[in-house]
Amino acid sequence: MRFSSFAAAVVASGLALTGAAPVLAQAQMQGQGAGMQGGGMPGGMQGGMQGGGGQAQRSRVVQPYIEVNQILSAELSPGNDVVTFTQAAIGVDVNLQGRNSAAVVSVRYERNIGYGDNNVDSNTISGIASGSLGVIPGVLSFDAGALASRARVDAGGGTTVNPLVRDNNEARVYSAYAGPNLQTRVGDVAIDGVGRVGYNRFEADNALVTQQGQTLDLFDDSITYLGQLRAGVRPGTVLPVGLAVTAGGFQEDIGNLDQRVRDLYVRGDVTVPITTSLALVGGVGYENVEISSRDAVRDSNGAPVIGADGRFVTDTSAPRQIAFDVDGLLWDVGVLWRPSSRTSLQAAVGRRYDSTTYYGTFTYAPSERSGLALSVYDGVSGFGGVLNNSLARLGTDFEAIRNPVTGDFGGLVNNAEGQGLVGAPGSARAAAFRGRGAVASYQRTVGRTTAAIGAGYDRRTFIAAAGTVLAPLAGLVDESYYLTGGLSREVGQGSAITTNAYVNWFDGAGNNDVTAVGASAAYNQSFTQRLQGRAAIGVDYVDSQFTAQDFAVATALVGLRYNF
Repeated sequence: MRFSSFAAAVVASGLALTGAAPVLAQAQMQGQGAGMQGGGMPGGMQGGMQGGGGQAQRSRVVQPYIEVNQILSAELSPGNDVVTFTQAAIGVDVNLQGRNSAAVVSVRYERNIGYGDNNVDSNTISGIASGSLGVIPGVLSFDAGALASRARVDAGGGTTVNPLVRDNNEARVYSAYAGPNLQTRVGDVAIDGVGRVGYNRFEADNALVTQQGQTLDLFDDSITYLGQLRAGVRPGTVLPVGLAVTAGGFQEDIGNLDQRVRDLYVRGDVTVPITTSLALVGGVGYENVEISSRDAVRDSNGAPVIGADGRFVTDTSAPRQIAFDVDGLLWDVGVLWRPSSRTSLQAAVGRRYDSTTYYGTFTYAPSERSGLALSVYDGVSGFGGVLNNSLARLGTDFEAIRNPVTGDFGGLVNNAEGQGLVGAPGSARAAAFRGRGAVASYQRTVGRTTAAIGAGYDRRTFIAAAGTVLAPLAGLVDESYYLTGGLSREVGQGSAITTNAYVNWFDGAGNNDVTAVGASAAYNQSFTQRLQGRAAIGVDYVDSQFTAQDFAVATALVGLRYNF
């Protein structure tokens, strides 16, 4: 069974085994390492780029709907307040799969109407859009995507998905990108390229908080730029080994204190075939990585000035301060293994950012009904760069699991390759960081039952310039662990049961740990071809060491949905 609604989510989709442009772009920019790019793979291992070109099947699904729900929310801790409110929502889910183009769009507007309790009155727009248009079929496509979702932000900067009903720590997350994707050949030389411009925004009611005598600034917005061009030949074309040359760059301009993350590189790679499915790869090149910022405006006492939006005011006349600067050699060695079109492994170790780096991916999809994916990453960026690059790798054929009570996305996406975990956003601090971690997910369909589970770990070491207001963050480490799962089963004619569960642990620098746990279940029953009744229950719990208080709430929902 396929889950019934798409999600406001981002997901790490599969990496091609060819050394094509998207692979290195994702590796360089999104923490996959400097890239295991060789000159191409042996014949059986040569893959293709993702994008709108070459869709195997055509399909068209457009489903507008309207929902009306009655919700009861009971606070279990620290108080015992009970409120009821009405929820009205309209939305549309679209999945278009063509031969040369594809798109997934899901947009939902939700209005909560309280009765004498203004805390539940709210308007929310959430959605996801991911598409690829084949400008020149098989050669050039134009890709774009957008995201709007909610998260819960703790005073210590930790963020978790599944914001609680009536919780005043809600944050809004937005991201969008657009750009071309190229794949062509000039004689025996394969040429791949990618370009992208993105925008990211994080809105929180309390953008700046004080903790243990320090002032914490949350991420505001950023603009990202990515570009890469690669030329390579496969083994056996000119030489027994494959050869490739790649040049590219990434930049994120962060609004907070005019921070800038810039990563420029050029590299050469060699692929040495061992068998038709196994190859050794190695690469060496030059990188220039720089992170810089300006200081905040200071008052007569030397204290930083805070603006009307609750964030530090940037001193645009102050000189730019260097926080991180690496200029020199990068290298990596690794292995590529692709015994079939459904199994692939990339793993490498090398030197990058003036230190040792490890990264890799593994995907296994033995059938259209099951899939496993694992990714290990390492990279530098800001909060927005991680968000935007993940969104850009979403793909154009997926479905995601929503919380059946609140409609929020819980971090788990269902697709044929098993690559379906987004996980918690992690820390929302304003400073740039080096992010390392791993993420794994698995999904399987058996008869009328579809189940998915995912887990991940993210470690962010913050980078800030001395002498600026962000300097106290330099070297601090925030860690996030997350586990999420979902199950859906048809139980009769026109009826289905769905369940979801999640656990998020945020271990922030200082006494800022947060634990979030929740579970929900829903029953849907079709009365007619278009009218559906639904009932759901959920329990959510948050324990924050910063506030020294836990918060738990139980929620129940009954409602109707009409599909046009």
